Amino acid sequence: MPLTGARLYTLAAALAGVALLVTIAALALGSTGFDVDMIRTLRAPRVAAAAGVGALLALSGLAMQSLLRNPLADPYVLGTSGGAAVGALLALMFGVTLTLGAAAGALAAGALLLWLARSALATTDDASPRLILAGAMLAAQFGAMASLLLALTPDQRLRGAIFWLVGDLSGADDGGRSLLAAALLTAWFVWRERAIDRLLLGSVAAHLLGEPVRRLRIELLLGAALAAALAVASAGAIGFVGLVVPHALRLAGVQHTRHLALLSPLGGAALVVAADLLARTVALPLELPVGAVMALVGAPVFVWFLSRGGR
Repeated sequence: MPLTGARLYTLAAALAGVALLVTIAALALGSTGFDVDMIRTLRAPRVAAAAGVGALLALSGLAMQSLLRNPLADPYVLGTSGGAAVGALLALMFGVTLTLGAAAGALAAGALLLWLARSALATTDDASPRLILAGAMLAAQFGAMASLLLALTPDQRLRGAIFWLVGDLSGADDGGRSLLAAALLTAWFVWRERAIDRLLLGSVAAHLLGEPVRRLRIELLLGAALAAALAVASAGAIGFVGLVVPHALRLAGVQHTRHLALLSPLGGAALVVAADLLARTVALPLELPVGAVMALVGAPVFVWFLSRGGR
């Protein structure tokens, strides 16, 4: 049953409260305890970066699920993570900035998918199967390329490359850019909410209602690719967020695009900040890959959501 009125505001307030508590904990806890200088110089930028990455991944997942009309779609079916991995490994090999290489690879993957799916996007038929197949093909191709490049990576850079491939926020310092991009994408979703809601009725229905289906699909695909590119360039391949957050909100009763667009970045930010907090505190003095922690924590939570939603 869709949430409306007071119940929707209660959910939003609860989610905001959880996000605030997680942020406070992430700022206060660490190997040195409560240290003002440490908070200002290291923890605050890292928490901002984690929040921005989580918000972008959640919005990328929402865009993919809207595009494919599949609540279990994930932004990584675009092959974006594979493209970013190839770009980052090439950057490591040639001494280029890691963020630049990852962003270039992710955007190249999105552009290639857009070109491969151009015929499907031009019709009013359901483009989901073709896009999913094209994305799966690209993901496999980029995965093979990443494996070959990993074998060629110099030994002194190998550990850093592997750690980044499973998610790493230790060097992220561009939280402001990620948060700004997430805010802009959220505003776009709110602006285009009616068109997206019509697309969710089906491509034929949206076309009959006067929506330019092809243009909207291209906008959603570009938005998903850009959001995932920025997130992966900042923190590596952190999966699961784009799948879990929008779908969990739907299971909780949030259905309209406007509400999903406003709550998804908040949920994604809280989730990645919490995962990063666990990654850097649960095995002190060691730091775990945040992507691995995200998957280990997120999978049981998602299964619980599914079991609750099926009752």
